[in-house]
Amino acid sequence: MATPTLTALLKEAAAAFPDRRAISVPGKLELTHAALDALVDAAAARLAADAGVRPGSVVALSFPNTVELVILFLAVIRARAVAAPLNPAYTQEELEFYLSDSESRLLLTNAEGNPPAQAAAARLGLPHATATLHDAAGPIQIAGLPAGGGSNGHQANNSADDVALFLHTSGTTSRPKGVPLTQGNLAASVLNIRSVYRLSEADATVVALPLFHVHGLLCSLLSSLASGASAALPAAGRFSASAFWADMRACRATWYTAVPTIHQIILDRHASKPEEAGYPALRFIRSCSASLAPVILERLEAAFGAPVLEAYAMTEASHLMTSNPLPEDGPRRPGSVGRPVGTLEMAILDEEGARVPPGKPGEVCVRGPNVTAGYKTSSPEANEAAFRFGWFHTGDMGVVNDQGYLRLVGRIKELINRGGEKISPMEVDAVLLDHPAVAQAVSFAVPDDKYGEEINCAVIPREGAAIGPDDVVAHCRKNLASFKVPKKVFVTDDLPKTATGKIQRRIVAQHFVSRAA
Repeated sequence: MATPTLTALLKEAAAAFPDRRAISVPGKLELTHAALDALVDAAAARLAADAGVRPGSVVALSFPNTVELVILFLAVIRARAVAAPLNPAYTQEELEFYLSDSESRLLLTNAEGNPPAQAAAARLGLPHATATLHDAAGPIQIAGLPAGGGSNGHQANNSADDVALFLHTSGTTSRPKGVPLTQGNLAASVLNIRSVYRLSEADATVVALPLFHVHGLLCSLLSSLASGASAALPAAGRFSASAFWADMRACRATWYTAVPTIHQIILDRHASKPEEAGYPALRFIRSCSASLAPVILERLEAAFGAPVLEAYAMTEASHLMTSNPLPEDGPRRPGSVGRPVGTLEMAILDEEGARVPPGKPGEVCVRGPNVTAGYKTSSPEANEAAFRFGWFHTGDMGVVNDQGYLRLVGRIKELINRGGEKISPMEVDAVLLDHPAVAQAVSFAVPDDKYGEEINCAVIPREGAAIGPDDVVAHCRKNLASFKVPKKVFVTDDLPKTATGKIQRRIVAQHFVSRAA
């Protein structure tokens, strides 16, 4: 059986459900699957004919979450080129790195443009074009494409081996590494997501996450489209807590996925200002991209009456690796990120590459058709280290129980070594978040003359709550062994986060330790 492509899956959905809604901006625009398919085909032909976008060409896209981004992303990969979505909030210096490292040939933005991205492209000698969809009838208007060098049309027969998406890792421990993902990788991931969550044409969601990140792109958008389902884009082009539930009601949403930070924002708004119009009946709520404390899971389920399914994913695996199942498919276990999904294989290995038994910690390693073949890097050692023993090494420590459920202990390089005692910061986070006055919390390592490393933490109080460092320490002493209790507590109203809402302990540690110094 031939390996499927993402383009083929989307074509099949458009043929099977031509008149069902595919994309919407509530109150402004709706596109059916057939209309979206036609707009994508026309844009792909235009890129090939007028801009010389050929198989393998890298096209950078710097947009908020708009319908233009969706159409152009799909058009680029349909033309057998490589889409490189970029965070529109990056600085010029960051954009120069990403444009250069991806070897982009063209920059596309919305009509409003993006001055830092345009300056970075100009510095590198890259052409810049803008895209606008004035109405659902189309076509999408693309202005500023470079003249000449075009072809007579795009080659529609995508191959599973075509690199379709180029992203970068978060760079938690080093310079971000380029991750090429093929049509086959993306198709395998979409099929896994569709299967474990039983997505169908009856489903709908609101895209709460940026589409330059694999979580929002693969799970919210592409898996919906490949299922004949629909995805709504916020009118503001990004997540808005004040508009979220109105958008969910407008599109008759059946589920949503988000990072824990967004879940906490939604919970805080619910506590302070519940929706007078009520909440839609959801099949499930999904959490991924960072650890979800069990207490937050419980609050979500109590507030919105839907099962919360925590999952585990990475850019290198085209997003999804493991997930808790839907209630009809098995129990969900708070504190666990579930079981391997679909065609993905998982093993917990020791440093010598041997499997460790259930209940024992080791490195989480995976392989499967959704996993990248390797980083784009000038250092062969980076790929050798990442793919030892025939597995991709995630860098995460985990424990699997007898039923195959994975519990993450933490990043190997984030484990806190306090005088030889290895402390999981995720365990400390869970205790911190269990305090009723704490809204957000993160623990991290700091250098210590006596123990080598000591544990500190930062907490954000819940709205209207008063809490001091002594309260936090007293709570931890009741719930943690003494060596795991944070030595210093920072009470703050903000935590540094990445563009996708992730909290990186290294950055948090630098922020608070340098401030204290």
